[in-house]
Order: sequence, then C-alpha cells, then structure tokens
Amino acid sequence: MRLAGAEIRAVFFDLDGTLVDSAPDMIAAMRRLRAQRGESEIDLAAVGAVVSKGGRAMLRKGFPGADEATIDTLLPRFLDLYAEAIATHTRTFPGIDALLDALEERGVAWGIVTNKPGWLARALVAELTLAHRCAALVSGDCLPQRKPDPAPLLHACTLARVEAGHCIYVGDDARDIEAGQRAGMRTIAVSWGYLDGEDPQDWGADRVIAAPHELLATIGLA
Repeated sequence: MRLAGAEIRAVFFDLDGTLVDSAPDMIAAMRRLRAQRGESEIDLAAVGAVVSKGGRAMLRKGFPGADEATIDTLLPRFLDLYAEAIATHTRTFPGIDALLDALEERGVAWGIVTNKPGWLARALVAELTLAHRCAALVSGDCLPQRKPDPAPLLHACTLARVEAGHCIYVGDDARDIEAGQRAGMRTIAVSWGYLDGEDPQDWGADRVIAAPHELLATIGLA
C-alpha cells in the first residue's frame, strides 16, 4: 500500500537495527569487557536485543545488577573495545543493499540519522563503504538534541537539501517514529530490528514493514 502525500525525495534511516546488524560486534565487545573485569561468562543474547537503546542499556544487560555509577564508569571502555573491531561481523541487513541501489536508481536521496556517537557512526559507515553514498549522516553528537527530538532529522534535511514533508524516516525504535512525526516526516517502522519484545505496530508509524523490499512499494516506487 502506498503512502499518501507529497512526492518522496529522500529516505532517512536509523543505523543500528535498521540499516545494519551491529549486534554481533557489540556482544563481542561486551564479552571482552566482562573478561577484562574478571567476570564469568554469561549468555549475552539480551545485549543484542537492546542495541537500539544505546550503550548504557547494553551495559545493564551485560552487567546485571550493576548500579548506574558503575554503568557510567564502564561505558567509555565498552565503546573503545567496540571501536577496535567495529565491523568484524557487522553487515547491512539482507535486502538493504538492493534497497539503497533502487533508491539511487530512482533519484531518491538517502541518509542516516542515528544517536550513535559520531566517531563510531562515521567509522562504521566508512567500513561498510556507505559514506560516499549517503546524502546526510547525522550522529548523536552533531547537535545538542538527540532523537526523539526532531532536530537531528531536520538537520539531515538541510544537509540533503530536501524538505521534511517530502521525506520518510525509517527506524526500529519508538523514538525513531516519534522523531520522524515531530519533524513532519512520514514514518516507517521495521520489524527486523532490535525490538526487545516491543511490537512496532504500537508506535503509531504510518507503516510497519517486515523486509527492506517492501519500502519501495510502500512509497510508490516499486
């Protein structure tokens, strides 16, 4: 079903859990951190479920019972360990490469708006050879505001030279949808991301899609 409204000129994506499956490298970094701290091995699958909620959320899963002061202390080392092997196992989700190719073939710009710190986001996007292709890369420290505030999405529009009313934001977290709506964009939630048991149908997005190829049909470009 096609979204009604103005012509789509740009599609912006969240990064982790929407464009790329970065959970394996996050989990590997958490495993190394636990080993450095002398902690026993535990099942870290729960870390992958909350990647989209940020480093502190992952540390709460990786170090159950740790207080917030400990989490804050662990965060810099966790990010450093992650940065050391940021794209060892990380890949775009199946179908994403074909989707980006199709958008470019149709003259639709695409970009990335993420809460991930810029030094990590830029490194990951470069490792995946996407940096030269995206019309905008807005990270979590580009502005004082972060999603769900709409400011990062509006900044992406400025960089890509498009108006928000002609854009779609695609994400795997409720704050992605909130940010897109507040920015005046149409929104699409994806069901393949790091949902941590949440149902994307509950977020109020214009559409929920189960595979990247569905986006083209949804915006009338199939």
